[in-house]
Amino acid sequence: MLKVLLPTIMLVPTTWLSPPKKIWPTSLVYSLSIAIISLSWLNNPCNTGWLALNHLMALDPLSTPLLVLTCWLLPLMILASQNHMAGEPINRQRTYITLLTSLQIFLIMAFSATEVLLFYVMFEATLVPTLILITRWGNQAERLNAGTYFLFYTLAGSLPLLVALLLLQNTTGSLSLLTLPYAAAFPMTSFADKFWWAACLLAFLVKMPLYGMHLWLPKAHVEAPIAGSMVLAAVLLKLGGYGMMRMMTILEPLTKELSYPFIVLALWGVIMTGSICLRQTDLKSLIAYSSVGHMGLVAGGILIQTPWGFTGALILMIAHGLTSSALFCLANTNYERTHTRTMVLARGLQMALPLMASWWFIGSLANLALPPLPNLMGELMIITSLFNWSWTTIALTGAGTLITAGYSLYMFLMTQRGPLPPHMMALPPSHTREHLLLTLHLVPLLLLITKPELVWGWTY
Repeated sequence: MLKVLLPTIMLVPTTWLSPPKKIWPTSLVYSLSIAIISLSWLNNPCNTGWLALNHLMALDPLSTPLLVLTCWLLPLMILASQNHMAGEPINRQRTYITLLTSLQIFLIMAFSATEVLLFYVMFEATLVPTLILITRWGNQAERLNAGTYFLFYTLAGSLPLLVALLLLQNTTGSLSLLTLPYAAAFPMTSFADKFWWAACLLAFLVKMPLYGMHLWLPKAHVEAPIAGSMVLAAVLLKLGGYGMMRMMTILEPLTKELSYPFIVLALWGVIMTGSICLRQTDLKSLIAYSSVGHMGLVAGGILIQTPWGFTGALILMIAHGLTSSALFCLANTNYERTHTRTMVLARGLQMALPLMASWWFIGSLANLALPPLPNLMGELMIITSLFNWSWTTIALTGAGTLITAGYSLYMFLMTQRGPLPPHMMALPPSHTREHLLLTLHLVPLLLLITKPELVWGWTY
């Protein structure tokens, strides 16, 4: 565990002590080597149970794929940010990389925590670097508003969780994830118990975000710089799903009755956010709303608590993390050339950047869950388990997948096809850096097809 955490912590002094010309290459190579070391976690010799166990941190088949995704994303964020940070003063560039690194440190500790309270503290700590990224390096004047939304939605959702955890500590005498699943089940008869159940899940449902509590997400995504959008879409939303999976095993007896409204909201959100995407003019906003729809499916898969639902949710979280991050990188390459996120003004780019159009094509197909990509595998498992739970859900999930295909194709056709607008005179060509960035997003996604058991989670 420490062989990844300690080098990540040491990346902070490395960034501050590197000579100005070497900051970006050094931090990139360093973080990429950390990401490659983290791949060794996927070689888990024990089928069930924990690996690399100590009294604070451990790995199990549920947290390992998310940890590897976290480590894999840092070099990609550094690679994506290089161009638009080039004009900044050198100390600001160092601060920016330090914030990204601190985010990775908090996320590693959150995903590998065996104490629920440590997980809670790290869950909250990720807010600080993300908030600074959005409010300091965001694109538009709206960024302060977006940061406020982001902070207060997440804080308002997670403070009841702290009270619920202290009550749990009082009742069971332990907050260790190793012992809690084996603690005696609570009778949960009074109204207070039901409030306790809701408080345990609310923080994660806001973070995911569940439809109805999702208003912070499009604002935060649209205003954030490219690295902020990437880490929000790829990893921070997954904290919600991971926390729900961990807490579900503790909340056992009540979940059957109380989860109905949340499952309904999640599935309704898939359709509603998909319909919103069909009417979007802003490219980043479209990708952000599509994240809400995918996370709605994940929430539904987790709340029905079947092995298939859990496995489908984990696979979809990993696949969506890579796909959504790749789409934000593509949107950013467009924005750096055309200086607009409005799709009507930046269309027909296949004529100008034909190789970039092929990346757009693969990204859009991954977003609409083309077989045999892991996106489809996760969605099919969730839809099947929801169908077994109640056959009426097929209407909602079926319509949701149809709309997803619709807006993914709309996004691709709108940005790539058609004549190039006359106001686009001299577009810079696509760079090797950008192609490398997209290769590192989409190749892992394609490789997961060959060995999906790496991200199956507990059922493996």
